[in-house]
Amino acid sequence: MPELFPRHARELVVEALADTRVVFLLGARQVGKSTLLRQLAAEERPAQIVSLDDRQNREAADRDPAGFVAGLNRPAFIDEVQRGGPDLLLAIKAAVDRDTSPGQFLLTGSANPLRGPRVLDALTGRIEIVTLWPLSQAEMVGSDANFVDLLFSGRPPQISGAPVDRAALGERIEAGGYPEARAREERPRTRWLDSYLRTTFERDLESIADAYKLHEAPRLLKLLAAQAANLFAPASLGRKIGLALQTIERYVGLFEATFLVRRIPAWRPGLGRREIQHPKLHFVDTGLLLNLLGADASRLFEDDRVTGMALENFVAMELVKHAEWARQQVRIHHYRRDRDEIDLVLENRSGEIVAIEAKSTVSLSARDWRPLEKLRDARGDSFRCGCVLHPGEATLPLGDRLFAVPVSGLWS
Repeated sequence: MPELFPRHARELVVEALADTRVVFLLGARQVGKSTLLRQLAAEERPAQIVSLDDRQNREAADRDPAGFVAGLNRPAFIDEVQRGGPDLLLAIKAAVDRDTSPGQFLLTGSANPLRGPRVLDALTGRIEIVTLWPLSQAEMVGSDANFVDLLFSGRPPQISGAPVDRAALGERIEAGGYPEARAREERPRTRWLDSYLRTTFERDLESIADAYKLHEAPRLLKLLAAQAANLFAPASLGRKIGLALQTIERYVGLFEATFLVRRIPAWRPGLGRREIQHPKLHFVDTGLLLNLLGADASRLFEDDRVTGMALENFVAMELVKHAEWARQQVRIHHYRRDRDEIDLVLENRSGEIVAIEAKSTVSLSARDWRPLEKLRDARGDSFRCGCVLHPGEATLPLGDRLFAVPVSGLWS
């Protein structure tokens, strides 16, 4: 059995139920949504739970969405709501228009049924969305420290005596964040991840793809894995795989809707005319990424083709997870201008920024943080902090508002 970990999203869901009619807990399959639902129903928010993975419930919701919703006791928790289709969500919208009291429905979904404009427009102002990502490293060790908030405070975690152990870091990256996968040894985990992808293609993708032909999806996903943490250029991908630009965009949109990948947009501060504006594409789970690459932890720091992309992907998704429950409300970007590249730039609502570089080397040189220096000097007081995350032993100052931080600062 996978170990149960405290989830930082739990507090967000409870807060949202206190003042919002419908709360939607979105996340990949097997990240713990149903477990969190049961915990909330048993403790903070006693409620009826209905799963649409159950065929009888699903058929009832399909046959008469309005009657199905009317027959539920409130509050009602509906698991895997995307299996009920858009008409069920519209029936929920009609119900909460008649009764505007908060906390009536908590929905979960492993594919995003709100992508349709008809449903999204109908639920605007009535729904709050909380994303449950695969386990963060902080959740695995029970840490409440939020790396995003620490950086915006201008002082990253002060680490000393961290083990300089790239093998242990590689094992964390390979294990990923799916609770079921983490509970298995390497070979059973590989089989689990293969089955996970097959189930996602057969169930979640088809449920939102409107009968779109998906036979090319596995081949494209493997090609995307080989280019993870790089600029997403669909035209170039299309030429390699023989698919039209619109088809590539369609597939990647579906991969995002089922939480397989995450695009991180380019930051456009207007510092120069040659800033790159393509997004970067990351895999939501590094265990899944390495499985698609056919790589293991031992290869991670031996093969330069894998090392940089895997570590950057790992750091990027850990920060996405921290941003979900941070006090600071931030948007996450990457930045590239001419030859200068910064892996991640986070901007808060006040226009303040922090910048993060991920490096796989224990020893750093001045060129590793030179782009951070340039950005700091260009942005002045709005630049709160910059750091280089690497497999180092201790947090070290690199200059004004610049630091080297061990990767373990993400969970220590």
